[in-house]
Amino acid sequence: MAMKKTDLEKNKAKKLSNAMNMSTADRFGKAAAADPKLDRREQRKLDQAQGLVAFACKLNGELVEELKTRAATHPEGMSGLLDEVIKRGLAG
Repeated sequence: MAMKKTDLEKNKAKKLSNAMNMSTADRFGKAAAADPKLDRREQRKLDQAQGLVAFACKLNGELVEELKTRAATHPEGMSGLLDEVIKRGLAG
């Protein structure tokens, strides 16, 4: 049974589309595998084990800039700096 010309073209288009999707996924997969950082799920598990909870709030822009400046030199980064500052503030 012979295929119609349109069916042949549809099959070619599907093959091309699949090939393009495979190469993109492969390319991004390699980059992710080469990256030593933890994926989100693993990071979330580590954070939970340490008792860490995500906490979002809105702050004044000038305050944020000062926090960023200080966090750049803090050994534990922004999270460590905020933990330290908030504990000091709550202690009185």
